[in-house]
Amino acid sequence: MTLMLKPGTEWTALYRRCREIAPEAFAADRVHNHWGGRWRADGEPRLAVSPVDGTEIAGPPMVDPDTAEAAVRAAADRHRAWRVVPLQERRARVRAAVDAWSEHRDTLALALVWEIGKSWKLARQDVDRAISGSEWYLEQIEEMMQGRAPLEGPVSNIASWNYPMSVLAHAMCVQALAGNAAVAKTPTDGGLVCLTLAVALAAREGLPFTLVSGGGRNLSPVLVRSPEIGCVSFVGGRDTGGRVAADLADLGKPHILEQEGLNCWGVWEYSDWETFAGQVRTTFDYAKQRCTAYPRFVVQRSLFDRFLGAYLPAVDSVRFGHPLAVSAPGDDLPELDFGPLINAAKAKDLTAQVGDAVAGGAVPLYRGSVDDAHLLPGQNTDAYVAPVSLLEPPRSSPLFHAEPFGPADSIVLVDTEAELLAAMNASNGALVSNISTDDPDLGARLADEVRAFKVGINRPRSRGDRDEMFGGWGASWRGAFVGGKLLVHAVTRGPVGERLPGNFPDYTYVPADRG
Repeated sequence: MTLMLKPGTEWTALYRRCREIAPEAFAADRVHNHWGGRWRADGEPRLAVSPVDGTEIAGPPMVDPDTAEAAVRAAADRHRAWRVVPLQERRARVRAAVDAWSEHRDTLALALVWEIGKSWKLARQDVDRAISGSEWYLEQIEEMMQGRAPLEGPVSNIASWNYPMSVLAHAMCVQALAGNAAVAKTPTDGGLVCLTLAVALAAREGLPFTLVSGGGRNLSPVLVRSPEIGCVSFVGGRDTGGRVAADLADLGKPHILEQEGLNCWGVWEYSDWETFAGQVRTTFDYAKQRCTAYPRFVVQRSLFDRFLGAYLPAVDSVRFGHPLAVSAPGDDLPELDFGPLINAAKAKDLTAQVGDAVAGGAVPLYRGSVDDAHLLPGQNTDAYVAPVSLLEPPRSSPLFHAEPFGPADSIVLVDTEAELLAAMNASNGALVSNISTDDPDLGARLADEVRAFKVGINRPRSRGDRDEMFGGWGASWRGAFVGGKLLVHAVTRGPVGERLPGNFPDYTYVPADRG
């Protein structure tokens, strides 16, 4: 069966639609930055290609540090005006922006498909979570702001590329509701067009949003250390997060630094393999390119045969490929677990890590093939990686101790509870973990010793929405925890001497109920 690109979903059609919706933000040959209350043709557009099939797409207009400094100063001016706007007016403007996102939901989602390779289902889910999450805060914000005030300066947002709407755009709306201007750096690896359209729709409603593109190393000092910045919100890897933390060390500035960790799934004294098999397939959503993915299974050795009996068919059922490829023009877009990785360089690096791990002694339990993917005839496949699973990667391999951010599972066998816990705590802190066990009391006891912020018993945990608290243990999180009222409290000033829940240089405070 020969596949075709679904008519109307072409990159050129998407970009034309964006220009029609927001001509102020999109020129024929480039995307603009937004600062000082207007769109500007500054910065040097960088070459960009879609991970989906190598198509050349709009690249980020990279500004220099001087321009970024001017943008931050302008954002501070807008912040001083916005922080005194009555809450009811702020709510009305945010609501109007969210309504505009709803109106253009499918255009925002299609941009996510082309720019970061999400499947159609997951792309629309990302947009929908940004909308529904913002709507929830619109209803709750009055109570959350009681006894609190906006910060002295705007919130600076530096986020990874994988969730432009449900994490970054959503956070900016909450920050604006709380009385702050919001500055965001476009993720360099993808999300430019989606975020630009979202900001354009919000800016029309008067929201004080700034959006600029630039290299992290060039702009981070400006977006972190500038005295005008009131708070820094970061989502990304530990290396970059460590540099941001170092820049913040002597400033005493409010901050939220969400960093990666190796999220582990333990299997101990367990027998419900039918449920487990269904759970395994869902772990491959978006090629495990999410901060709450589960790339490591820690399995009781005596259960390994039964584990494989459930695990291998589940992995073999995973469907991946071109998110917009159909058999006929009228067909619905395919239901895929994932598309490409974020770029060809990441795919090449992950493939090399797998090869090195096998050469170092890891046993390849499962290797899919890109030849079996749902693809257009002759299309570029440089960013595609099939599911792979390795038993006992060597300790020298990055796959042993770090999150792969790709469809690569590693499995470690253990014989005792102590070994189970040691293996699940391999990365000095994680965001989520799960323990599959027939004994919930045993699971709860083990969970108390797993260094993850959320530990599920027979159900995988995720970031959570709305009023569910979210944070991390160890090196996976620095600064204030978020979720519900905590997200608002992290970007506002409360009573004198307030100690927010979080991991801070001088204290760690974790409420007993973590959701």
